[in-house]
Amino acid sequence: MKVPPNSRSSPSSGAGRRYSPSHGAAPRVSVIIPTFNRGRILEEAVESVLAQTFEDFELVVVDDGSTDDTRQRLQRFDRRIEYVHQANQGVSAARNAGLRHSAGRLVALLDSDDLWAPAKLARQVAFFDAHPEAQICQTEEIWVRRGKRVNPKKRHRKPSGWIFEPSLALCLVSPSAVMMRRELLEAMGGFDVSLPACEDYDLWLRVSLHCPIHLIDEALVVKRGGHDDQLSAAPGLDRYRIRSLDKILGGQDLTPSQARAAAAMLREKCRIYAAGCRKRGRNQEAQAYEALAIKHDRFE
Repeated sequence: MKVPPNSRSSPSSGAGRRYSPSHGAAPRVSVIIPTFNRGRILEEAVESVLAQTFEDFELVVVDDGSTDDTRQRLQRFDRRIEYVHQANQGVSAARNAGLRHSAGRLVALLDSDDLWAPAKLARQVAFFDAHPEAQICQTEEIWVRRGKRVNPKKRHRKPSGWIFEPSLALCLVSPSAVMMRRELLEAMGGFDVSLPACEDYDLWLRVSLHCPIHLIDEALVVKRGGHDDQLSAAPGLDRYRIRSLDKILGGQDLTPSQARAAAAMLREKCRIYAAGCRKRGRNQEAQAYEALAIKHDRFE
């Protein structure tokens, strides 16, 4: 896969359309891009969507309270995008807002620092046409760090099917690679707005308890990383994964095997996080995570 070019198309060209009830039938696919202070790279993400060979989509960009020139940079796209601005509430609230402001029966997510190959939507729509029972699929991706291609480690290899237990250690589903049926995302309650990070880990775990997550074994996404504002690079993220696991163990209908696996992972993450707290003199915080681990001993 080649990285989509950064050519600047004129406002009158390109695919995509804005939907309103007065305009008739809803588009087949809703594309949702959440963004915060990424005007400098957001344009490239938008261009990669408008360059799709599949054209029956709407593109909703949710600006989560940006203070940079995001709004001005998007003006050249005119009516090819739906621009939604809200006070800063985090990426989960932004994605959920995009869902509310869209109408397609299929939903595709794109992070504002990533890019799509031109055939991405077409391949996934064709997959759903061929597999009407499927609820969600994702594609493979190319990783780029600080402008250079890197190879994912073996532990990041994406599985396909019922992937709950393999996904407990780390997130194996990429938002930018996903397409899912709207009713699935709505049934899951969307992204958990109480999680400032690891919200994708949380949602995909809940989804993977409900249905298989299928993999299209073709790299149709460029996943760009290494920039300073990347949430996945923030320290101490395991505390949010621990919160997610604790929530799932307390409220989801798990099989005995799933419960044991989730509890074992929670205890392991609590042990590591508590050790880090003690190393930094945060003994009270360490005690809380050690107690949480003991609480879930009952699943052994």
